[in-house]
Amino acid sequence: MGLFRTTRPAPAPASAEPAGGGDFPYLAASDIYLDAACQSLRPQPVLDAMTAYFTEYGACGERGKYAWGRRVDEDVDAVRAATIAAFGLPARRYTCAFTLNTTMGLGLLLQQLPASRYARVVTTHHEHNSVFLSTMTAARRLGVPRELIDRAPDGTVDLGGADLTDALVVVSAMDNVTGTLTQNLAALVADVQRRGGAVIIDAAQAAPHALGALHGIAADALCFSAHKMYGPSLGVVVAANTLLERLELSFIGGGQVADVTADGFTLSSDLHTRLEPGLQAWAEIIGFGAALRWFLPQRAAVEQREARLAQRLFDALAEMPHLRVLNAAASATISAIPERVDAHRLAVFLSKAGIMVRSGHFCAHHWLHEQEQLPALVRFSLGAHTTDADLERAIEVTSGLMRGL
Repeated sequence: MGLFRTTRPAPAPASAEPAGGGDFPYLAASDIYLDAACQSLRPQPVLDAMTAYFTEYGACGERGKYAWGRRVDEDVDAVRAATIAAFGLPARRYTCAFTLNTTMGLGLLLQQLPASRYARVVTTHHEHNSVFLSTMTAARRLGVPRELIDRAPDGTVDLGGADLTDALVVVSAMDNVTGTLTQNLAALVADVQRRGGAVIIDAAQAAPHALGALHGIAADALCFSAHKMYGPSLGVVVAANTLLERLELSFIGGGQVADVTADGFTLSSDLHTRLEPGLQAWAEIIGFGAALRWFLPQRAAVEQREARLAQRLFDALAEMPHLRVLNAAASATISAIPERVDAHRLAVFLSKAGIMVRSGHFCAHHWLHEQEQLPALVRFSLGAHTTDADLERAIEVTSGLMRGL
């Protein structure tokens, strides 16, 4: 067998093969990548779209009137429209903008909101650092209190004691450690907005694994990462026009203005520019468009496969000695606490067998380290590229290592 393959061989029936089929031809048979929660692999159509941009029309967008520039503009506009549609939101009320990553999108919003608009900032103990830290600094800048609330084991946000009047609420739709969905997200958004507040959703994990759960939820903004959704490294923001119009811009540059005088400027009427100073990552945006075209038609099949594989992995890990699974239920993201071996050492041992898993606290330090006082964990996360053979090999090797301790 050569180094590269066009399909992932597996002993399971053809019906169990990935929905993506042979769209990961560069992936070697010995490479078992189980860190999709950090960054998903990219199918061949995404690579092809980026290569086409670089080799056929690699010009600037929103600047040139020549043919290449117009083609970039058309492609990027189509990606913006497709992204808004993927969340089931009305294009007349929402705008799609691109940033470096989810963290940058959250930061650009939270650090430029008007100081007089919100009475408090609210988030939960279970958030990724991108939310936890940005809400901390935003509350300081706004001069308002920051309130931390709890989640139930099923992911429901406990709103019992929180004052949501004029609150800025920032929460994830799915956590970064166990892949648990926020069960009452739609009700939370409606409740906060009814009381004059706003809700910003960290959708980085939910967008690739539970997009249907976000469909039609009219949050004030959703931030996620294309690189967790089979696209290139890129941040995406889908925000209500009313929120973007309220931003008090402090980070500003070319591409955001219609005119400039000696002492002032006029902002562009295109609201996506509020979050897009300077030249944008045109190839990455175009590549994300290809990822959407590849992923959305087969989303249900991908999610069904992930659920089946996740259940198999969850059951197997729960049976292993010296390994405590943190999840209460199966998910495409499963974290566990190894005993008798440091999590980082276990990850290195697995890597020697070609199995790539994450180790650490997964950017949830307050929750895992301060609150739960847990040591480093290992995290197994699945994607469309994961096969039955991958999973069985990972289970076999992990089980052997834990039984040998």
